[in-house]
Amino acid sequence: MNQMLNWGLLSTAKINRALIKPLRASKRTRLLGVASRSQSSADAYAREWDIPQAYGSYEALLADPEIDIVYNSLPNHLHAEWTIKALRAGKHVLCEKPLALTLEEVDAIIAATRETGKVAAEAFMYRHHVQTLKVKELVDSGSVGQLQLIKGAFSFTLTREGNYRFVKEYGGGSLWDVGCYPISFARMVVGEEPAEVFGWQVQGPGGGDESFYGQMRFGNGVHLQFDCGFKSPPRSFIEIVCTEGTINIPVPFKPGLKNEIYIKRGDKQETMKIKGQELYLGEVEDLCDAILTGKPPRISLADSRGNIAAILKLRESAEHGKPLPLG
Repeated sequence: MNQMLNWGLLSTAKINRALIKPLRASKRTRLLGVASRSQSSADAYAREWDIPQAYGSYEALLADPEIDIVYNSLPNHLHAEWTIKALRAGKHVLCEKPLALTLEEVDAIIAATRETGKVAAEAFMYRHHVQTLKVKELVDSGSVGQLQLIKGAFSFTLTREGNYRFVKEYGGGSLWDVGCYPISFARMVVGEEPAEVFGWQVQGPGGGDESFYGQMRFGNGVHLQFDCGFKSPPRSFIEIVCTEGTINIPVPFKPGLKNEIYIKRGDKQETMKIKGQELYLGEVEDLCDAILTGKPPRISLADSRGNIAAILKLRESAEHGKPLPLG
């Protein structure tokens, strides 16, 4: 296979901006095209970002044989549909989180990758960053004792009226949008799926949760406590509590080039400086590795399925007002 992979952006969503720079930084990728629902919109976006090809429909991008990989940045409720369409059109796919909104959709994506032989991966960019890998290494090594508790939060103030993130039918709600991060982080650190979850939510006018407060219990006795929301100040952190100390990660979900985590044992606190990389480059290179070398993606579709299963069960728990087992 040609070592240069051509990418196409499926939509003109704001999140595209985060991927354009790493696509141009990688030696194995070329940003070839962008699709919109109208030719004029696609043309304007292509001019703004100096993208060679502009497609007046999503179907037109998928029909172009020059496109190798599609970045699916459509609203949440369209992720599964267009990921499957792209796979069946012979494209590999990097899909923004959440990969899908139901387990049936995830299973359909998995089936489509098997049918087509193409690669699909969920775009949890922080999972590829050296800071995340270092935290996992610290916990697994037992350097601060046995893992007991993970606490986390991800919130911001969303003020744009009419934003699809408020609309339940579009996959809206803070749990899908940002709560998925502490859930993913905890599952990654623990290395297994939760046994039981309990959630509370505050619903907004669009039916989605404006705020969500959740707990997860893992079979090995480890717990997660987290909150997320659209109506709180910007907050983002992970605290990992072990038997001999704690690890505090002030910027867990959007780490950058220079990062610090804090390891406290008794009265002594160690500051660990971690040199990072451009945040979104890792997911680009990971997908290139999977396509060109056959290396499994760092975030498998089974991993994505586990995260979505936990989110769905937390939503169900909040609706019924009681803890629920997974499985």
